[in-house]
Amino acid sequence: MNVVSFYRFTDVPEPGQLSGLLKVQCKKANLLGTVLVATEGVNGTLAGDGRAIQAVLDWLQDFLSLDAPIDARWTESEEAPFRRLRVKVKAEIVTLGRPDIRPDELTGKHVGADEWNALLNDPETLVIDTRNHYEYEVGTFRNAIDPGTDSFRDFPEFARKLAETEPDRKLAMFCTGGIRCEKATALMMELGFNEVYQLQGGILKYLENVADDENQWHGECFVFDTRVAVDRDRVEGGYVQCHACRRPLGSADLASVDYREGVSCPKCAGSLDSARARRLEERRKQVALAKDRGEHHIGAVLE
Repeated sequence: MNVVSFYRFTDVPEPGQLSGLLKVQCKKANLLGTVLVATEGVNGTLAGDGRAIQAVLDWLQDFLSLDAPIDARWTESEEAPFRRLRVKVKAEIVTLGRPDIRPDELTGKHVGADEWNALLNDPETLVIDTRNHYEYEVGTFRNAIDPGTDSFRDFPEFARKLAETEPDRKLAMFCTGGIRCEKATALMMELGFNEVYQLQGGILKYLENVADDENQWHGECFVFDTRVAVDRDRVEGGYVQCHACRRPLGSADLASVDYREGVSCPKCAGSLDSARARRLEERRKQVALAKDRGEHHIGAVLE
């Protein structure tokens, strides 16, 4: 099964209309996944037959009257990484809390894998992982710094402090598929940074294009679907996801005395309220009973 992540910042005068028409196209093509639509553009991940996905992307390009194909990052999955189709209208297609920032008008310089590796090897470059802290823990680039954010909404505060302390630094910024960097680099330029680069297509595109002996990625890459993370070959990795806090869990987490399958993990065991813990425990029991009966419990996967 093919999985594609894509986005495009562009004017969408009537996001509600586009959302409805796009949902019809995706249903006709038997696709699963999530697509967000806003006045600033579209952002989504879809799974299904590759030709069907491409047909929807072609339709979207025509509908938006785009002068170039929508850039997409393709991976594969043995099973559908989504359980349903959702097409939703949002204030932003990636929530920075700054809908006024328009990357289609100003953003950092896009660079491919070779130039990115040169930036990583340049001691004068500050490499910034614009993703959340739990994504950083799963894997990142050598020498990349962690802004320590729990949400992309937290990034502007990190950016403001950096602009006060190191306003003249050369910045190289990256994220999973490129969309967060579009806004993050635009924000940095607004704050006065003059030399700002971003990894074209994000981590997933880098892993697709870079040669093995030149690959400077360490660990796995967190993805927002049931695969949880993918490895260097962009296939499902070795992480699972906590049902309570949605954090990725590695082998050490699963071996912890604080890990309760389907209920909680070492990252949330001390903060999970008792009422929710009881609901998750009951759900775990129901899933186990359904499995014993050879049935699929409707709540077996949380999104």
